[in-house]
Amino acid sequence: MTLRQAQGERALDAEILALMQRVTEQAILTRYRNLAAGEVEDKGGNDPVTVADKDSEALLHEGLAAIDGSLAFVGEETAHADPSIMDRLDRPCWIVDPIDGTRNFAAGKPPFGIIIARADRGEARSGWLFDCLTGRFCAAHQGNGAFVDGERIIAQPTGRTPPLAAISLIFMDDERRKATIRHISPKYELVDIPYCAAEQYPRLALGVNDVSIFERTLAWDHAAGALWLNEAGGKAARPDGSPYRVDEVGRTGLLGAASPALWDELAELYAKMD
Repeated sequence: MTLRQAQGERALDAEILALMQRVTEQAILTRYRNLAAGEVEDKGGNDPVTVADKDSEALLHEGLAAIDGSLAFVGEETAHADPSIMDRLDRPCWIVDPIDGTRNFAAGKPPFGIIIARADRGEARSGWLFDCLTGRFCAAHQGNGAFVDGERIIAQPTGRTPPLAAISLIFMDDERRKATIRHISPKYELVDIPYCAAEQYPRLALGVNDVSIFERTLAWDHAAGALWLNEAGGKAARPDGSPYRVDEVGRTGLLGAASPALWDELAELYAKMD
């Protein structure tokens, strides 16, 4: 990486961080534990959305257009309203989760955050995860490492035996859920899932969790985090080992781990469920 490229990435990180901080202050924290009746809706399948999600997305759209208006915009809430927006994922685009962890936010508890990715030709090129309450800022650019609050980090397993696993069962069908409990759960010490990818991915690199299984793999939840974990030296990939792509709309199954070795062990167990 050239010095000019590094300077450009750091400058972009600073712009994205400033935008996330501003949106957090203006659209999110003003509504935290302050949602009025009627300001929380269910999009279906116990998937809530609040007025803060919508306001946050509008501000993020405006701010990202100012940073680079040549990129298409794919936001969780606009895509819910108009599914054809998902067709933009195969071209240069911004991918945005305006409040990741809305379930927690609506309940008045942490964690929740903002996730932004920059993608091109189906691959995440840059990713940012921001914790709205702590201010933790995770950033990654393809091929250039992973950072937390400006410091480069290397993924660290917990060192526990058995390893710690955060396994999300909520979007699995009954057969897959039972198979996971039967074949995988006994091999690990199970820990809570935060219902927030902006928190789960950092846990996999920062010595809190060792492995995770994600069933639903929407781009706004996983594009930035999967890139960031891989750049940290952990591993996030489809169960068959193929890379996560943002344009594989509707595909399920994603495994994350604090190291490639831990990922391989999990993938071997996962394959036995089929």
